[in-house]
Amino acid sequence: MEEKILKKQQPALTVQEQIDNLKSLGLIIADEAYANAFLNDVSYFRFIKAYSLGLKPHNGNYHSEVSFEQLTALYQFNTNLRNLLFPQIEKVEINLRCKIADYFSLKYGVLGYHDSQNFASFPDKMINEINREIKRNRQTPFIRNFQQNYENGEIPFYALVEIFSFGMLSKFYKNMKNCDKKKIAQNYNVPYTYLESWFESISYVRNLCAHYGRLYNARFTKKPRLFKQDSARGIPNNCIMGTLICLKYLLPNKCSWIEFIDSLELLFEKCPYAKLSTMGFPDNWKEILL
Repeated sequence: MEEKILKKQQPALTVQEQIDNLKSLGLIIADEAYANAFLNDVSYFRFIKAYSLGLKPHNGNYHSEVSFEQLTALYQFNTNLRNLLFPQIEKVEINLRCKIADYFSLKYGVLGYHDSQNFASFPDKMINEINREIKRNRQTPFIRNFQQNYENGEIPFYALVEIFSFGMLSKFYKNMKNCDKKKIAQNYNVPYTYLESWFESISYVRNLCAHYGRLYNARFTKKPRLFKQDSARGIPNNCIMGTLICLKYLLPNKCSWIEFIDSLELLFEKCPYAKLSTMGFPDNWKEILL
């Protein structure tokens, strides 16, 4: 087998060198002072690598008429989209914590998470992860209270879930017995196999939002299982539109969802550079989401 030739690391560029390089690639920069200020605030790698997608071929020059201002508009669009979406995910996350904590604590007891017989699968890795979170949050007032004032310093499950990451909560649900997952999923009128999939994919998108990641023109590795009627409409499950389909079924307050959709439409109108198709939005996206 022929040995693969690895590339050498490229040297770091000053901001002015970054601007000169972009101009050499055909990017229109009408206001160099603005570009300089922006690139001193947002890293070249975070900005250019992500928001040039579709606007230039790999290792090639930018398509004609592509400007620095267009890229910054897409960057700001993504920021605004992320800021709109995160509160909706937060509502779903808090609601799911409540439903799982209440159901599990009532059926198996507040310390039932210690008993592997209460789960379909309960790997040691998950217990270790729970113990790490307890240790990491030991100075949190409610954790300290339980450890200092209750027998054996145990944390009841209804309190424990409050220090779970959304990813941990997703894993916990995945490891529950199918009959228990089904009961929780009935709160949302969806089969538990779908909820399990949605849980995992929404957690992935939530982490993208929390770490200032890109939703625009992004392909997600954690993909939700969509209902047949949604897939039949051509909705892809690896873009943000697929995530919004899941949120539509899970959000407890339908009025706030309508407000979100209206805000989303306004955001789209304010950024004509944003191509909705790259995020999986069909022409009738609003009708579908409402």
